[in-house]
Amino acid sequence: EYPRDCRREIRINMQSLVIALALAPAAAYVAPVAPKATTKLAESKADLMALQESLPGPPGYWDPLDLAGSTILAQYGVDTVEANIGWFRHAEIKHGRVAMAGFVGYCLHANGIQFPIHIPGDYSTKSPAELWDQVPESGKWQIILFVGFLEFFSESGANGAHYTKGGKPGYYPPIKGARPEIVLNLYDPFNFFDRMTEEAKEAGLRKEINNGRLAMLGLFSLISEARVPGSVPSLSGIIPPYDGNVMIPFSGDFSIFS
Repeated sequence: EYPRDCRREIRINMQSLVIALALAPAAAYVAPVAPKATTKLAESKADLMALQESLPGPPGYWDPLDLAGSTILAQYGVDTVEANIGWFRHAEIKHGRVAMAGFVGYCLHANGIQFPIHIPGDYSTKSPAELWDQVPESGKWQIILFVGFLEFFSESGANGAHYTKGGKPGYYPPIKGARPEIVLNLYDPFNFFDRMTEEAKEAGLRKEINNGRLAMLGLFSLISEARVPGSVPSLSGIIPPYDGNVMIPFSGDFSIFS
């Protein structure tokens, strides 16, 4: 017969074994603990394809030059595929936003609608293309420097990672408070999006991509018809002709080649 202390230790070990065997089958029905979610640092080509397939309408994923799989921007320090994708994604979203604003502005001015407060000058023309030529040189510099400041602030990576280094393409950091006179953010100044669900935000971003692409085509159709009458048959006789050069913004003020 075993000593009393030894029998007690055996009894404890047997109880532990019975409990372990009893719990083992139940463990098979318990969902495994999910690994801790990690922040996604960059988008891949597969992410782009999935994004495009989630958008309504044509054309589906289309990348004939395989830019999403290249490092074409490596000479500028954007040396990974993911960083290149971030650069192209941000460029598309930003140009789409500018085009949407430009298209609406073009239509408003062509119909004689102007803001009551603007840079002094003669804005009697209804040709939006000629409007820029009528802005005084000092006014043009104000516009360019202001937009340049906004671009610099965006590229600074303030309040987040840069879009080529894991940041979110299309994100514009909060600018409110950067200077005492800046009391509103450029993007979502009235905080409408803070009250939206994540699903609604994602749906809005997909709509923005499609609307931005359409606006880029639309704005260039207006400019093309103005510069080359008849180049867009559906706009013939609607868009006032323009005999200047939209690619030379200071052609009426000075030229570095003269």
